Amino acid sequence: MTDRIVGELQDQATVEERVASGATTDWVVDHWTTFRDGLLGERNGTPFPCFFGAESVADGDPLYTAVPSMTDKDALLDLGRTLLQYLDTYQEHSDRASLVAFFKPPERELTEAQYHEALWNILQFLHVHDPAPWPEDIPTEPDDPHWEFSFGGEPIFPTCRAPFYEGRKSRYCPVGLEITFQPRALFEDMGVTADTEAGEHARGIIQDRLEGYDGVCPHADLGDWGVEGDREWPQYMLSEDDRQAPSECPISTTREHPKSTQLLDARESVGHPN
Repeated sequence: MTDRIVGELQDQATVEERVASGATTDWVVDHWTTFRDGLLGERNGTPFPCFFGAESVADGDPLYTAVPSMTDKDALLDLGRTLLQYLDTYQEHSDRASLVAFFKPPERELTEAQYHEALWNILQFLHVHDPAPWPEDIPTEPDDPHWEFSFGGEPIFPTCRAPFYEGRKSRYCPVGLEITFQPRALFEDMGVTADTEAGEHARGIIQDRLEGYDGVCPHADLGDWGVEGDREWPQYMLSEDDRQAPSECPISTTREHPKSTQLLDARESVGHPN
């Protein structure tokens, strides 16, 4: 049976239909079910902390893909192709259309350190195969408050949920790795960046909900892009155990592109969408 969620870009209605009809694999069903229940449910009497994310799922705004491996080259090339397609089209779909990527669970249980390694290997792979130059206004040094992962010429904030989170349930996914890609333009279009009154208000609500939902204080690494003292990269996959998290950003980013033409060639072979 063809699984058109794996390796493809789909809207939420299609994901819901294919899950309900049994036309997708069990691990995709499990990912979607736990993702939906997590964002739309409550814990400790508190709604999911990121109300933008919860509202977007309630309204069917996000786009989705499923990736059959965290390490296979072809699977990650498909992820890169899908991410490029998403960046080309998401604004036509919704002003709150993030890209949610569900990864097939590993065959054996992984440690927190191994999930951190998996995330940064994925982001490094995407960077190496990025057909577009690194944005001119984004530094290439991760230890800069204005650094942000970028792909396809767009600064992007990827956030993760994973099975190793025991205390911070807002980041917990029992199935496997889950990455939500959110272009910075999405936050700018909604007017909720750190330098706006709406952004400060939103952060206050999210911080309050985090403490109630997780039952612990908000993570010390949470901060705002461009604010001195805050760093973007540790927020992508917050640590549960500091001893297992990287102390320095594991990714190396440079402006020279393309380093590889594999995604560029694939894009040209199928035609560049308008």
